[in-house]
Amino acid sequence: MHATLIRLRAQIVKELLCLLRDPKSRTIMIGPPLIQLFVFSFAMTLEIQNVDLALLNRDAGNASLELVQQLQASRLVKRIRVAQDEAEVARLIDTQEVLAGVILPETFSRDIAAGRSGTAQILLDGRKANAAQITLGYLQSIAGNASMSLRPGSGGELAVVRHAFNPNLIYRWFVVPSLSGILVTLIALMVTALSIARERELGTFDQLLVSPCTPTEIIIAKAVPAFLVGTVLASVMMSAAVFIFGIPFTGSIGLLFACLTLFILSLVGIGLMISSICSTQQQAILGTFAVVVPAILISGFATPVENMPRFLQWLAECIPLKHYLIILQGSFLKALPPAEVFANAWPMAVIAAVTLTLATLFVRSKLQ
Repeated sequence: MHATLIRLRAQIVKELLCLLRDPKSRTIMIGPPLIQLFVFSFAMTLEIQNVDLALLNRDAGNASLELVQQLQASRLVKRIRVAQDEAEVARLIDTQEVLAGVILPETFSRDIAAGRSGTAQILLDGRKANAAQITLGYLQSIAGNASMSLRPGSGGELAVVRHAFNPNLIYRWFVVPSLSGILVTLIALMVTALSIARERELGTFDQLLVSPCTPTEIIIAKAVPAFLVGTVLASVMMSAAVFIFGIPFTGSIGLLFACLTLFILSLVGIGLMISSICSTQQQAILGTFAVVVPAILISGFATPVENMPRFLQWLAECIPLKHYLIILQGSFLKALPPAEVFANAWPMAVIAAVTLTLATLFVRSKLQ
């Protein structure tokens, strides 16, 4: 037992020195993740602002004037391009000079004055489907406000909308915690994927073949540095989310770090499998990105998993990032109950057990 601990200690120290002694490795591990956290936190936004609109107003009444003034005062609209006919509206959308066009018919104000619904036509650029749908929602809200201004005694609001957990719909409350999980995924996979590949490229893998270390000891020695780097990086990013971006943390910090341990262990297993089948560090980097990009797309970060085809929903259950994002977002915004945390933690434990076992088998096969 004592000899095993000595070998493990020597292997772990060697792996940490390989990571920390090289200035380039330190820079890659520390600099880019933090830069990406701050850049993506502001760049990855679902808000739509500063939109150019085309307007064809065939009505000179009070209602159309009110609607145009509401559009001009909205932070959604950057510039209104006045069109002379429908062909010009179509041309502006076709050339992507505007995202949407609003056409007000001649009877718009007359219909509203008579107590009927005024109908405005909205044309959207379907090439930008997500932005167009968000813009449509804003335009409908502006039209509703204009209608209430014209007819203040018409009964008021039919429904009052409240947004649970994120009352002001601040997109950073969703993006920043998710980014910490995504960037930890990238770094943990990268560190472990390069470990054995680096041994091969530097010619030190042959020394492992003649060393008394067992495959299990090698796996543990390769896993510990990635685990430490991932844990420190996740802690820094979550601290930045709370103290710099002001995102409320309402869950259990102990449960979150326990789940973070399972999450990183599952990533370590995947990274070591990539590393064991790659001969060079370049191959390991390409293999990492071949895994990371689909994992992010299927994790539910950008689109709900429920909207995906059934096969991809099943595949998402095998991706640790999907389960960790649920726990991470829930811990920040809605004090996720322990039962819900456990429901997403045990799949990560299963994934970690399977991937680490397969990684051990892969490494054993390379050492024989």
